[in-house]
Amino acid sequence: MLESKFKLVFLFVVLACAAMPIVAILRGTTMTPYEKLTPAASTEVESGADAASGEEPIQEEMVTIPSGPFVRGTNDGGFDEQPQRTIFLDAFSIDRYEVTNHQYQQFVAATGHRKPGLPSRYAKSGSKVRGVNQPAVYVSWEDAAEYCRWKGKRLPSEAEWEKAMRGSDGRLWPWGNDEQPHSANWARVQDGHEVSARVGTFATDKSPYGVMDGAGNVIEWVADWYNETYYKDSPEQNPQSPEYGTYRVLRGGGYTTTGLDIRITSRSKMMPNFRDETIGFRCAISKMEAHGSGEKNTARN
Repeated sequence: MLESKFKLVFLFVVLACAAMPIVAILRGTTMTPYEKLTPAASTEVESGADAASGEEPIQEEMVTIPSGPFVRGTNDGGFDEQPQRTIFLDAFSIDRYEVTNHQYQQFVAATGHRKPGLPSRYAKSGSKVRGVNQPAVYVSWEDAAEYCRWKGKRLPSEAEWEKAMRGSDGRLWPWGNDEQPHSANWARVQDGHEVSARVGTFATDKSPYGVMDGAGNVIEWVADWYNETYYKDSPEQNPQSPEYGTYRVLRGGGYTTTGLDIRITSRSKMMPNFRDETIGFRCAISKMEAHGSGEKNTARN
Protein backbone atom coordinates (compact mmCIF):
# COMPACT_ATOMS: atom_id res chain seq x y z
CA MET A 1 0.00 0.00 0.00
CA LEU A 2 2.79 2.37 0.91
CA GLU A 3 4.62 1.54 -2.29
CA SER A 4 1.52 2.35 -4.37
CA LYS A 5 1.14 5.72 -2.66
CA PHE A 6 4.79 6.50 -3.34
CA LYS A 7 4.33 5.68 -7.04
CA LEU A 8 1.30 7.95 -7.21
CA VAL A 9 3.16 10.84 -5.59
CA PHE A 10 6.11 10.29 -7.93
CA LEU A 11 3.78 10.39 -10.96
CA PHE A 12 2.30 13.74 -9.84
CA VAL A 13 5.80 15.20 -9.42
CA VAL A 14 6.82 14.09 -12.94
CA LEU A 15 3.66 15.57 -14.47
CA ALA A 16 4.17 18.86 -12.63
CA CYS A 17 7.76 19.16 -13.87
CA ALA A 18 6.72 18.37 -17.45
CA ALA A 19 4.11 21.12 -17.36
CA MET A 20 6.50 23.85 -16.22
CA PRO A 21 7.62 25.06 -19.73
CA ILE A 22 3.98 25.40 -20.82
CA VAL A 23 3.02 27.22 -17.64
CA ALA A 24 5.97 29.60 -18.10
CA ILE A 25 4.76 30.59 -21.56
CA LEU A 26 1.11 30.95 -20.62
CA ARG A 27 1.53 32.69 -17.27
CA GLY A 28 4.84 34.57 -17.55
CA THR A 29 7.19 35.33 -14.68
CA THR A 30 7.17 37.39 -11.49
CA MET A 31 4.85 40.40 -11.57
CA THR A 32 6.36 43.84 -11.87
CA PRO A 33 5.13 47.06 -10.22
CA TYR A 34 3.30 47.89 -13.46
CA GLU A 35 1.16 44.77 -13.16
CA LYS A 36 0.11 45.47 -9.58
CA LEU A 37 -1.67 48.57 -10.81
CA THR A 38 -4.73 48.82 -13.06
CA PRO A 39 -4.10 51.91 -15.19
CA ALA A 40 -6.39 53.07 -17.94
CA ALA A 41 -6.20 51.51 -21.37
CA SER A 42 -3.34 52.66 -23.55
CA THR A 43 -3.75 55.82 -25.57
CA GLU A 44 -1.37 54.31 -28.12
CA VAL A 45 -4.02 51.91 -29.43
CA GLU A 46 -5.34 52.94 -32.81
CA SER A 47 -9.07 53.58 -32.97
CA GLY A 48 -11.34 51.02 -34.62
CA ALA A 49 -8.71 48.29 -34.45
CA ASP A 50 -10.75 45.55 -32.74
CA ALA A 51 -11.72 42.62 -34.93
CA ALA A 52 -15.39 42.83 -35.96
CA SER A 53 -17.72 40.94 -38.24
CA GLY A 54 -17.63 42.18 -41.79
CA GLU A 55 -14.14 43.59 -41.38
CA GLU A 56 -12.06 43.83 -44.55
CA PRO A 57 -8.96 41.59 -44.54
CA ILE A 58 -5.73 43.48 -44.05
CA GLN A 59 -3.38 43.55 -47.02
CA GLU A 60 -0.29 41.37 -46.85
CA GLU A 61 2.96 43.32 -46.78
CA MET A 62 6.63 42.48 -46.49
CA VAL A 63 9.39 44.71 -45.16
CA THR A 64 12.92 44.55 -46.54
CA ILE A 65 15.61 44.41 -43.87
CA PRO A 66 18.91 45.67 -45.34
CA SER A 67 22.13 43.72 -45.12
CA GLY A 68 24.52 44.73 -42.37
CA PRO A 69 25.40 44.21 -38.73
CA PHE A 70 23.12 44.32 -35.73
CA VAL A 71 23.52 43.79 -31.99
CA ARG A 72 22.17 40.40 -30.94
CA GLY A 73 21.51 39.34 -27.35
CA THR A 74 22.17 41.21 -24.14
CA ASN A 75 24.60 40.71 -21.28
CA ASP A 76 21.88 41.81 -18.86
CA GLY A 77 19.44 39.07 -19.80
CA GLY A 78 19.15 35.34 -19.22
CA PHE A 79 21.98 32.90 -19.77
CA ASP A 80 20.68 31.95 -23.22
CA GLU A 81 20.65 35.64 -24.30
CA GLN A 82 24.38 36.02 -23.69
CA PRO A 83 26.85 37.13 -24.78
CA GLN A 84 25.83 40.29 -26.57
CA ARG A 85 27.49 40.15 -30.00
CA THR A 86 27.48 41.99 -33.30
CA ILE A 87 26.15 39.71 -36.04
CA PHE A 88 26.05 40.33 -39.79
CA LEU A 89 23.02 39.32 -41.85
CA ASP A 90 22.41 39.46 -45.58
CA ALA A 91 19.32 41.33 -46.75
CA PHE A 92 15.97 39.60 -46.34
CA SER A 93 12.28 40.44 -46.22
CA ILE A 94 9.82 39.62 -43.46
CA ASP A 95 6.05 39.94 -43.09
CA ARG A 96 5.10 43.28 -41.58
CA TYR A 97 2.30 41.58 -39.65
CA GLU A 98 1.73 38.20 -38.08
CA VAL A 99 -0.12 35.81 -40.40
CA THR A 100 -3.85 36.40 -39.93
CA ASN A 101 -6.79 34.03 -39.69
CA HIS A 102 -7.99 35.15 -43.11
CA GLN A 103 -4.64 34.39 -44.71
CA TYR A 104 -4.29 31.03 -42.99
CA GLN A 105 -7.79 29.96 -44.02
CA GLN A 106 -6.86 30.57 -47.65
CA PHE A 107 -4.01 28.11 -47.17
CA VAL A 108 -6.33 25.54 -45.56
CA ALA A 109 -8.89 25.89 -48.36
CA ALA A 110 -6.26 25.55 -51.10
CA THR A 111 -4.29 22.63 -49.65
CA GLY A 112 -6.61 20.72 -47.34
CA HIS A 113 -4.16 21.25 -44.49
CA ARG A 114 -5.68 20.75 -41.05
CA LYS A 115 -7.54 23.70 -39.60
CA PRO A 116 -6.10 25.54 -36.58
CA GLY A 117 -9.03 24.35 -34.48
CA LEU A 118 -8.93 24.72 -30.72
CA PRO A 119 -9.80 21.71 -28.55
CA SER A 120 -13.35 21.52 -27.23
CA ARG A 121 -12.36 22.85 -23.81
CA TYR A 122 -11.52 26.17 -25.50
CA ALA A 123 -14.77 26.33 -27.49
CA LYS A 124 -16.17 29.28 -25.56
CA SER A 125 -12.98 31.38 -25.65
CA GLY A 126 -11.98 30.28 -29.15
CA SER A 127 -14.41 32.64 -30.85
CA LYS A 128 -12.53 35.57 -29.32
CA VAL A 129 -9.40 34.87 -31.41
CA ARG A 130 -11.12 34.19 -34.73
CA GLY A 131 -11.31 37.71 -36.19
CA VAL A 132 -10.23 37.88 -39.82
CA ASN A 133 -7.34 40.22 -38.92
CA GLN A 134 -6.32 38.62 -35.65
CA PRO A 135 -3.21 36.41 -35.77
CA ALA A 136 -3.68 32.78 -36.77
CA VAL A 137 -3.08 30.74 -33.62
CA TYR A 138 -3.21 27.15 -32.45
CA VAL A 139 -0.67 26.20 -35.13
CA SER A 140 2.30 23.92 -34.58
CA TRP A 141 5.79 24.65 -35.86
CA GLU A 142 5.23 22.37 -38.85
CA ASP A 143 1.86 24.01 -39.60
CA ALA A 144 3.60 27.37 -39.68
CA ALA A 145 6.48 26.06 -41.82
CA GLU A 146 4.04 24.48 -44.30
CA TYR A 147 2.10 27.73 -44.66
CA CYS A 148 5.29 29.65 -45.37
CA ARG A 149 6.37 27.05 -47.95
CA TRP A 150 2.98 27.35 -49.64
CA LYS A 151 3.56 31.09 -49.91
CA GLY A 152 7.00 30.53 -51.44
CA LYS A 153 8.59 31.77 -48.23
CA ARG A 154 9.94 30.24 -45.00
CA LEU A 155 9.97 30.88 -41.28
CA PRO A 156 12.52 33.57 -40.31
CA SER A 157 15.70 32.47 -38.63
CA GLU A 158 16.02 33.47 -34.99
CA ALA A 159 18.68 36.03 -35.92
CA GLU A 160 16.50 37.51 -38.68
CA TRP A 161 13.54 37.82 -36.34
CA GLU A 162 15.59 39.62 -33.70
CA LYS A 163 17.11 42.08 -36.16
CA ALA A 164 13.74 42.81 -37.78
CA MET A 165 12.18 43.61 -34.40
CA ARG A 166 15.14 45.25 -32.71
CA GLY A 167 16.92 47.20 -35.42
CA SER A 168 20.68 47.52 -35.52
CA ASP A 169 21.32 49.65 -32.43
CA GLY A 170 20.87 47.09 -29.64
CA ARG A 171 17.60 48.42 -28.22
CA LEU A 172 15.69 46.15 -25.84
CA TRP A 173 12.20 46.93 -27.15
CA PRO A 174 10.99 47.87 -30.62
CA TRP A 175 10.46 51.49 -29.49
CA GLY A 176 13.75 51.95 -27.62
CA ASN A 177 15.46 51.12 -24.33
CA ASP A 178 12.84 52.46 -21.93
CA GLU A 179 10.21 50.03 -20.75
CA GLN A 180 6.70 51.22 -21.66
CA PRO A 181 4.07 48.80 -20.33
CA HIS A 182 1.24 50.21 -22.46
CA SER A 183 3.17 49.93 -25.71
CA ALA A 184 2.24 46.35 -26.65
CA ASN A 185 -0.58 43.85 -26.19
CA TRP A 186 0.54 42.19 -22.96
CA ALA A 187 -1.23 40.89 -19.86
CA ARG A 188 0.75 43.29 -17.70
CA VAL A 189 -1.78 46.11 -17.82
CA GLN A 190 -5.39 46.72 -18.83
CA ASP A 191 -4.89 47.63 -22.49
CA GLY A 192 -8.42 47.09 -23.76
CA HIS A 193 -7.76 43.63 -25.24
CA GLU A 194 -8.70 40.43 -23.46
CA VAL A 195 -6.99 38.30 -26.12
CA SER A 196 -5.03 39.01 -29.30
CA ALA A 197 -5.66 42.28 -31.09
CA ARG A 198 -6.02 42.99 -34.79
CA VAL A 199 -2.49 42.89 -36.20
CA GLY A 200 -0.83 46.29 -36.20
CA THR A 201 -3.17 47.69 -33.55
CA PHE A 202 -0.47 49.00 -31.21
CA ALA A 203 1.28 51.81 -33.06
CA THR A 204 4.17 51.81 -30.59
CA ASP A 205 4.90 48.08 -31.04
CA LYS A 206 6.70 48.91 -34.26
CA SER A 207 10.35 48.17 -34.99
CA PRO A 208 12.78 50.69 -36.54
CA TYR A 209 12.10 48.92 -39.85
CA GLY A 210 8.32 49.13 -39.49
CA VAL A 211 7.66 45.50 -38.50
CA MET A 212 4.69 45.27 -36.14
CA ASP A 213 3.82 43.32 -32.98
CA GLY A 214 7.22 41.95 -32.05
CA ALA A 215 6.86 42.70 -28.36
CA GLY A 216 3.27 41.58 -27.91
CA ASN A 217 0.06 40.15 -29.39
CA VAL A 218 1.14 36.53 -29.95
CA ILE A 219 4.37 34.61 -29.40
CA GLU A 220 5.93 33.53 -32.71
CA TRP A 221 7.56 30.40 -34.06
CA VAL A 222 10.90 30.88 -35.83
CA ALA A 223 12.92 28.38 -37.87
CA ASP A 224 15.61 27.44 -35.36
CA TRP A 225 16.09 24.51 -33.06
CA TYR A 226 16.71 25.78 -29.55
CA ASN A 227 20.26 25.65 -28.21
CA GLU A 228 20.89 27.35 -24.87
CA THR A 229 24.49 28.30 -25.72
CA TYR A 230 23.98 29.12 -29.40
CA TYR A 231 24.45 32.86 -28.94
CA LYS A 232 27.98 32.06 -27.81
CA ASP A 233 28.74 29.30 -30.32
CA SER A 234 27.08 30.50 -33.54
CA PRO A 235 28.96 32.10 -36.46
CA GLU A 236 29.08 35.88 -36.72
CA GLN A 237 27.64 35.95 -40.23
CA ASN A 238 24.20 34.66 -41.25
CA PRO A 239 23.80 32.19 -38.36
CA GLN A 240 21.36 29.42 -39.21
CA SER A 241 19.53 26.99 -37.00
CA PRO A 242 21.49 24.40 -35.02
CA GLU A 243 21.46 21.09 -36.89
CA TYR A 244 19.16 19.33 -34.45
CA GLY A 245 17.38 19.77 -31.14
CA THR A 246 14.40 18.87 -29.00
CA TYR A 247 12.60 22.22 -28.90
CA ARG A 248 11.92 24.87 -31.52
CA VAL A 249 12.46 28.53 -30.67
CA LEU A 250 9.62 30.93 -29.93
CA ARG A 251 10.27 34.66 -29.96
CA GLY A 252 8.47 37.76 -28.76
CA GLY A 253 5.74 38.31 -26.21
CA GLY A 254 2.02 37.71 -26.41
CA TYR A 255 -1.25 38.83 -24.89
CA THR A 256 -0.70 36.51 -21.91
CA THR A 257 2.88 37.67 -21.33
CA THR A 258 3.62 39.10 -17.92
CA GLY A 259 6.58 39.56 -15.63
CA LEU A 260 10.08 40.88 -16.13
CA ASP A 261 11.41 38.91 -19.11
CA ILE A 262 9.56 40.58 -21.96
CA ARG A 263 12.38 42.41 -23.72
CA ILE A 264 12.81 41.66 -27.42
CA THR A 265 15.95 39.59 -26.73
CA SER A 266 14.09 37.02 -24.61
CA ARG A 267 14.08 33.46 -25.98
CA SER A 268 11.46 30.78 -25.38
CA LYS A 269 11.29 27.15 -26.45
CA MET A 270 8.60 24.53 -27.00
CA MET A 271 8.09 21.11 -28.54
CA PRO A 272 7.45 21.65 -32.28
CA ASN A 273 4.09 19.83 -32.23
CA PHE A 274 2.72 22.06 -29.47
CA ARG A 275 -0.28 24.22 -30.38
CA ASP A 276 -1.81 26.99 -28.31
CA GLU A 277 -4.04 30.04 -28.71
CA THR A 278 -1.12 32.29 -27.70
CA ILE A 279 1.27 31.14 -30.49
CA GLY A 280 1.35 32.39 -34.08
CA PHE A 281 4.00 33.20 -36.69
CA ARG A 282 5.09 35.25 -39.68
CA CYS A 283 7.14 34.41 -42.78
CA ALA A 284 10.39 35.64 -44.31
CA ILE A 285 12.30 35.30 -47.56
CA SER A 286 15.85 36.07 -48.65
CA LYS A 287 16.72 38.17 -51.69
CA MET A 288 17.75 35.16 -53.75
CA GLU A 289 14.67 33.17 -52.71
CA ALA A 290 12.42 36.08 -53.65
CA HIS A 291 14.06 36.30 -57.10
CA GLY A 292 13.44 32.63 -57.71
CA SER A 293 9.81 32.56 -56.61
CA GLY A 294 8.54 36.06 -57.39
CA GLU A 295 5.79 34.89 -59.75
CA LYS A 296 4.50 32.42 -57.16
CA ASN A 297 4.39 35.06 -54.45
CA THR A 298 2.62 37.54 -56.67
CA ALA A 299 -0.07 35.01 -57.55
CA ARG A 300 -0.76 34.09 -53.96
CA ASN A 301 -0.60 37.49 -52.27
